[in-house]
Amino acid sequence: MSSTVSAPAPAVVTGPAPALPLPVLGRDVRVPVAGGGEVPYAALDYAASAPALQRVWDDVAAYAPYYGSVHRGAGYLSRLSTELFENSRATVAAFLGCRADDQVVFTRSTTDSLNLLAAALPAGTRVFVFETEHHAALLPWTRRAGTGETPVTWLDAPRSPEQAVETLERALAAREPYGPALVCVTGASNVTGEVWPVRELAAAAHAHGARVVLDAAQLAPHRAVDIGELDVDWVAFSGHKLYAPFGAGVLAGRADWLRAAEPYLAGGGATRSVRREGDGVQPVVEWDEGVARHEAGSPNVIGAHAVASACRALTEAGFERLAAREEALLARLRAGLAAVPGVRVLSLFGDDAPRVGVVSFVVDGWESSAFAAALSGEYGIGVRDGLFCAHPLVRALLPAGGSAVRVSFGVGTPDEHIERFVGAVGELAGR
Repeated sequence: MSSTVSAPAPAVVTGPAPALPLPVLGRDVRVPVAGGGEVPYAALDYAASAPALQRVWDDVAAYAPYYGSVHRGAGYLSRLSTELFENSRATVAAFLGCRADDQVVFTRSTTDSLNLLAAALPAGTRVFVFETEHHAALLPWTRRAGTGETPVTWLDAPRSPEQAVETLERALAAREPYGPALVCVTGASNVTGEVWPVRELAAAAHAHGARVVLDAAQLAPHRAVDIGELDVDWVAFSGHKLYAPFGAGVLAGRADWLRAAEPYLAGGGATRSVRREGDGVQPVVEWDEGVARHEAGSPNVIGAHAVASACRALTEAGFERLAAREEALLARLRAGLAAVPGVRVLSLFGDDAPRVGVVSFVVDGWESSAFAAALSGEYGIGVRDGLFCAHPLVRALLPAGGSAVRVSFGVGTPDEHIERFVGAVGELAGR
């Protein structure tokens, strides 16, 4: 690529410094409430999809006029877009602390990333996964489980980090036959917000000859994720939870299984050569052996650029600073909920477990859907209710049945939104 091709500078936002460390879009949106009038919308559903960082939006807007085909053309905009796409890959690799021989594959989401890895598993690889996982990490392996090609072992919900490690060690040691194995673990629960002992689980897996994939969808927006430090083999996460909601995800990690697998999708961009020999119906295809092998079709350059922009913004803001503010908001939220009679917060590991900004709870006398609707309709507060695409986990936490309300927040959440939420929960629960 010629060095004369350079990316346009991102737009500069002028004016006074924002109170929030990283402002997001939508902070000035007002919504109608029951009884008339409007209030500022309190977006407290970050665990589902976080709002775009203002910086991400500005970076995407600055690039948009220069949009062109990627890896497909000799024109200036195509070359610029290709450079931007590959620079985004390098930015994500740095954000994750990737090792020199790791690959960064752009996908659509965490779900897509884990399905890609599932399709790349060597035959006979046994998968170990806790029942506490999000469906994106729980279900991709089951498609080949019935054929015996990918046997799956579900592990019971642990009640402490130590029990999680012990459960995994026992299961790995007892596997028959003692062949290739993959452990899928979450970084932070999308239901309870609790942070899992990833490093300890990875050590246990490697001690028993297994590899590890980390579902970092809920962890990456809140804490630094370093592949080398955690000693995991792959990391998967989604842009739309990382303040870059433009339809991109990432699978990063070891290249050997991906290089040996059939391409995830068959199509242009994933090939080196396609030719027809004689009268044969099937073409002779030479597949790419690099990241392009699993990135067939025109790539989502906007999504990749947005993810890279978010990675830069979070890194420059400093995860220690962001986490300290989040923990202060989380302490205020949990203390407020604890003071409301009839509210029970869901937890696997107990009150002292480290957490990110995700809390699920039930309220005596309320269906979760009605409670969430009242928060929205009467107070302009957006939360999530239901089973959160983690049905086995919620059912383990609520054995009598039912569903829960989930509040989640991040770098764009003002202190006032937490205060308003706690007050609204108190008023509704007291009815």
